[in-house]
Amino acid sequence: MRDKIKMVSTGLTQAGKKTGTFRTTTKNKRISTEKRKQKHFDKRAFNAETGKSGMHVLFEEGKI
Repeated sequence: MRDKIKMVSTGLTQAGKKTGTFRTTTKNKRISTEKRKQKHFDKRAFNAETGKSGMHVLFEEGKI
């Protein structure tokens, strides 16, 4: 049985606050019992090296 899960961004804005960006996907909770982590592009995350918004950050599984 595949359940919907919410992937929440760990990226930060220029002010140092969380971006609040999330994605939804599905996973089989019987087979995959651990929390899921994936890298995706977050257009609100601030990249200090370039001084621009938008970078790949880690998205972690959260509550839906």
